[in-house]
Amino acid sequence: MFRKSMNFMTIAVLLLAACVSAKDVKNIVVIGWDGSQRNHVKEMIERKELPNLMALSKEGKMVDIDVTSGATDTKAGWTQILTGYRCEVTGVYSNSRYQPIPEGYSVFERLEKHFGPDKIDTVAIIGKKGHVDNDGPQKVHYEKWLAREKKQEAINKKAAGLGNMQGGKIIEENGKKFVETPGKPWYLASQHMDLFENGLIENEKVGTRAMEELEKRKDHRFFFFIHFANPDHDGHKFGENSQEYTDALKSDDEWTGKIVAKIKELGLYKDTLVYIVVDHGFNEGEKGHSYAPYVFMATNDSRVNRDGDRMDIAPTILKRFGLDLSKVEPKLDGTPLDEPAERKIAPAENPNPNSNKNAAGLGKATGKKKSGQTTEKNAAESKKNGRRKSREKQQEAAAANTDV
Repeated sequence: MFRKSMNFMTIAVLLLAACVSAKDVKNIVVIGWDGSQRNHVKEMIERKELPNLMALSKEGKMVDIDVTSGATDTKAGWTQILTGYRCEVTGVYSNSRYQPIPEGYSVFERLEKHFGPDKIDTVAIIGKKGHVDNDGPQKVHYEKWLAREKKQEAINKKAAGLGNMQGGKIIEENGKKFVETPGKPWYLASQHMDLFENGLIENEKVGTRAMEELEKRKDHRFFFFIHFANPDHDGHKFGENSQEYTDALKSDDEWTGKIVAKIKELGLYKDTLVYIVVDHGFNEGEKGHSYAPYVFMATNDSRVNRDGDRMDIAPTILKRFGLDLSKVEPKLDGTPLDEPAERKIAPAENPNPNSNKNAAGLGKATGKKKSGQTTEKNAAESKKNGRRKSREKQQEAAAANTDV
């Protein structure tokens, strides 16, 4: 009888310890795999080509994420992932239609405010320069702007990464015309972070830099955003079905494994949650992502228990850090992935192909298909059945939104 009581006590203690550990998360690391198509990743998992992603998911969960608000591109994607808002709230609709994220709306700023600037380190180490940038507003002489526009006319906008002139409004000062361009999305938020470093391009540089900063900040509470620019770059250059795209995903996985190993080496892993997240997918077999809303999230967070939407990621992070989401203003558009929510499903075909809002304002589904909505499997089948011309037109219409 005594032995049975001891067993029950041991189980109770272990359960209590697990609950405390789950509640008192100290650190979170978000690792971005830019432009990773969900189906391609799942095919690689079946072939056991992404061992580090698989290992992380075994500790927690891998879930499907759909994009139902904002463009399936980089500016809109990382803004939504790191704020939890629809594009109508942040003003970041796409790579070519944007403004600075309103001050205080990012995960970084909310954590700084919640804990106090001296009680948490907020760090962003980013592969891309363009589209994940923090440049301020600029005024360009109207004649110079016209010359740039003229140059754009000679660019083949079907080619990946070209034709990305940002617009602005014409103003007049002292009888002279200028074009005023808005600040980039991270212009305001980066001013409240401990480190914002972008333009590292290569995975090795990103991963090495991230591990240096982890070592430096090991004695502090921290939130890291680590962004790998691949496979997006290789997808644009070689296509989604290329070996180069597959190899880029393997590289993301390899460096993710090195970062997780570093966290373990520093003795921080038991207090740290890691989330692998994606801003957008890729058009099947193509070199663009004019409409590519199917992505994923993989994590060691055992509380994550459902598929979700791109805007659900930020609320998940904030809740795990202990923030009371009911007090967040304005109210977040997403819902934490450990709470029940109506499943949002992105339609197989772009419902608004000529708008740079792309997927803004799409419908919801809760298990049954609604008009205009199909499963991902049906979407893949429809692409194989002679709809490539339609997608090519969509890609041309969205060429100005293509990542570099």
